Amino acid sequence: MTGIDIEKILQISPSPAYVVDLGRLRHNLAILDDVQQRSGAKILLAMKAFSMWSVFPLIARTLHGVCASSPWEAHLGREKFGREVHSFAAAFKESDVTELLRISNHLVFNSFGQLERFRPLWEKEQGRVSIGLRVNPEHSEGHTEIYDPCAANSRLGITRREFEGRSLSGVEGLHFHTLCEQLFEPLERTARAFEEKFGEFLPQMKWLNLGGGHHITREGYDIDGLVELVKYFKEKYDLEVYLEPGEAIAIGTGILVGEVLDVVNNGMDIAILDVSATCHMPDILEMPYRPDITGGFEPGVKPHTYRLAGPSCLAGDVIGDWSFDTQLHPGDRLAFEDMSHYTMVKTTTFNGIQHPHICTYEPETEQLTIVRSFGYEDFKQRLS
Repeated sequence: MTGIDIEKILQISPSPAYVVDLGRLRHNLAILDDVQQRSGAKILLAMKAFSMWSVFPLIARTLHGVCASSPWEAHLGREKFGREVHSFAAAFKESDVTELLRISNHLVFNSFGQLERFRPLWEKEQGRVSIGLRVNPEHSEGHTEIYDPCAANSRLGITRREFEGRSLSGVEGLHFHTLCEQLFEPLERTARAFEEKFGEFLPQMKWLNLGGGHHITREGYDIDGLVELVKYFKEKYDLEVYLEPGEAIAIGTGILVGEVLDVVNNGMDIAILDVSATCHMPDILEMPYRPDITGGFEPGVKPHTYRLAGPSCLAGDVIGDWSFDTQLHPGDRLAFEDMSHYTMVKTTTFNGIQHPHICTYEPETEQLTIVRSFGYEDFKQRLS
């Protein structure tokens, strides 16, 4: 990971620990602010990817608000971010809607059934809360079905045929979210499909939300293309345009520090760490995917190959196989890269495994701050 002093962090960090580099976070925010200034878009933080609220004051200097997927996320956004709160879920209870109407600026429904069921509630808040619908352009750009909202038989978003004969009274915006960790070109193709199916409704709307999954701050992203796309929709339809990336805020900002506890051999060398795939990096098992490790290479490339595994009792708590220039020994530190997003928000306390500390690192002063540590009481309070 360029721009992060990983060796320094490994020396001064506790283990296990998520460490977010504030310099890299500011770098990403500068890119996003450039998009806002040039295009007129309003960018929101998708809390489902990154909810480290201790850095919300820094992010709120640039971004316009948060998007939430539940009342709890919405409350956290309202309390700690202090700007706009946009809420959506695949389905709501009546109590959810009542709660969200008190704390949200936008509330987006996933079906006409929910829109009409809760109309008596949200109509009372018209003028204060803007109501939207999530649509499904039925244009798939996903590579992994579990993360593709446009996969066959998806529950997410209203298809065009469902609009026939339906009233849009009170609806002020449309929202689509179809991408996952992608560059601009998939968005461009999706926007074209969306406009072809739903463009006729845009003149009566006040806003359009292009969702998340945009890797805007990743090297190679066509930022000029994004700026022009936003300007196109704003100018043609006289709309406010929102983007709600999560990963783009946090890409390349953080590492997960882990320590070797033991090395055993059963057909190959296996290093058991104090970090766990199932507890601390669940996407390794869910997607699946393979994280980068500083100084780690594909198996067999370097002289010493190890299987890296977690300390839990799950037989499949395996992070993967890597090779290294030197042998691993108990006490050695490893840095798993790009571990800010979709990690802290997905962790579990399975087996009572120690939860990683949450830290920040300020490169200008080389100061590491432990923002939060977790103990037995945190584990106990999740149980009964």
